[in-house]
Amino acid sequence: MSLRIVVCVKYVPDASGDRGFAEDLTTDREAVDGLLSELDEYAVEQALQIADEADDAEITVLTVGPEDARDALRKALSMGAHKAVHVEDDDLHGTDAMGTSLVLSKAIEHIGYDLVICGMASTDGVMGVLPAMVAERLGVPQVTLLSEISVSDGKVTGRRDGDAASEQLEAALPAVASVTDQSGEARYPSFKGIMAAKKKPVESLDLSDLGVEAEEVGLEGAWTKVEDATARPPRSAGTVVTDEGEGGKQLAEFLAGQKFI
Repeated sequence: MSLRIVVCVKYVPDASGDRGFAEDLTTDREAVDGLLSELDEYAVEQALQIADEADDAEITVLTVGPEDARDALRKALSMGAHKAVHVEDDDLHGTDAMGTSLVLSKAIEHIGYDLVICGMASTDGVMGVLPAMVAERLGVPQVTLLSEISVSDGKVTGRRDGDAASEQLEAALPAVASVTDQSGEARYPSFKGIMAAKKKPVESLDLSDLGVEAEEVGLEGAWTKVEDATARPPRSAGTVVTDEGEGGKQLAEFLAGQKFI
């Protein structure tokens, strides 16, 4: 039986753009281009490496998001994933991490899995909690924030690096794992991969397909929401120190005044 790997990916606003909020204080996705979250590319890469080592493996990339989120799936498919699932529903607008974890877990059960791999966090929300939430909802072990990951003999193993030590983690499959940006550079899609991605299957699902009620997600079902937001003021001009022999003294006085020293 083939190893079934599901990689959760997210379509996020480009961090290099001018990101902001819409009128309802949800992320304004119309004002800036979107793309596959960079941190999720590492998850796709590690799934591909695990599949290369396995005798038989199938990688499904999964995303929850608007119509444009298919661009994130196409990127992952062009990297080498085999198929994709896109959960799209108007009632998902404003869904927080709790609601997203519910939808993801239901979609993962629908797909069927042995191993779920996620990035360490999204580049827009930067919460890093979804892998643990999904594992809890699925009722399976989690091995998160791995710098190295491998699968053999029905187990997923990996190394988690901390400030003072590294830990070796292991869990029996099925399981949920997340990988950091230290796990290995993600490959660039080749032209052949880009062309092949156009023919790979992308399944579309909505909330009714997953048995999720609209009241459980969206702004209405959110456990967390933004109550208020204020635009960041424009950056003021910095202090220019002209060095005419007293530059070091002036710099020290400035740093002391700001309580940096």
